[in-house]
Amino acid sequence: MRKRIDLYSKEEAYQKKKDFWISYGSYMKLQKNAEGESINWINYKTGVKGIYFRSNVDRKFAEVYVQIDHPDPDFNHLIWEQFEEYEIVLKSYVGDEWVWTKDDYDEDGKAISTIKIRLENVSIFRDSDWPTIISFLKERMMNLDEFWVDHKESFEIFK
Repeated sequence: MRKRIDLYSKEEAYQKKKDFWISYGSYMKLQKNAEGESINWINYKTGVKGIYFRSNVDRKFAEVYVQIDHPDPDFNHLIWEQFEEYEIVLKSYVGDEWVWTKDDYDEDGKAISTIKIRLENVSIFRDSDWPTIISFLKERMMNLDEFWVDHKESFEIFK
């Protein structure tokens, strides 16, 4: 019998999410980055202030995104423009059509810019979706990493 997502208690939902991220983290721990190093894929460090590679899984979707969130709005704008210059190059690494949103907002209402891709109709609460979600996240995070290893120096002026 399949448990309805909305029937999870707050504690059960928390535990399910925790279990997913532990599972994903354990799997990804075996994956080296493009330089052959072990890294934390869940909390990917670009090394450049205001540029983050994030992943998110919810009850209706999974997504991977670049978040541009520099405290200085002028730097935010410049970082966005730098990514725009690299749009074709980035696409050559990630392959998919990502959605570019210059003026987006995070869950707290803070102004950010994002470049994201989303996989719809999957749920963190359905164990049967986990392999699909993990595969989706893995491929896109590893592609972003490869892009970053090859082109990071072009963004280091924003450190």
